[in-house]
Amino acid sequence: MAIGKLIAQNKKAYHEYFIENKYEVGIVLTGTEVKSIRAGKVSIKEAYAVIDNGEVWITQMHIAPYEMGNRYNVDSLRRRKLLMHGREIKKLIGYTAQDGYALVPTKVYINPRGFVKVELGVGKGKKLYDKRQTLAKKDAQRRIQQEMKERF
Repeated sequence: MAIGKLIAQNKKAYHEYFIENKYEVGIVLTGTEVKSIRAGKVSIKEAYAVIDNGEVWITQMHIAPYEMGNRYNVDSLRRRKLLMHGREIKKLIGYTAQDGYALVPTKVYINPRGFVKVELGVGKGKKLYDKRQTLAKKDAQRRIQQEMKERF
């Protein structure tokens, strides 16, 4: 999975979930949405994916209307279809059938061939004490790095 130009990243997903698996998926977009994404006007902070009738859909992904798009612009929060192989969708159905699992977009990027891709993570929800533990580990790692920098 070669990432070209990173457009958006969902750091909140790593705080809220233990991301177990990641999938690179395509997304069905209109022309003005692609232009808006290339301009970097996309947000996936509140986005999540659902499986409906054997298809994967992403909801609450905000793509700002393209400035020059006039009548060709579509609703910025509309539901968009994700493109995956059938066997991958069946795996995701198995994960989401378990309690506490969710499909969370972690990145939106343009691959080297010029296609817009979404990195979809299968995440298990963290409890409050897990979040605190993760923050404590990050803080300890940051302090170690700072000490190393000061000594050398």
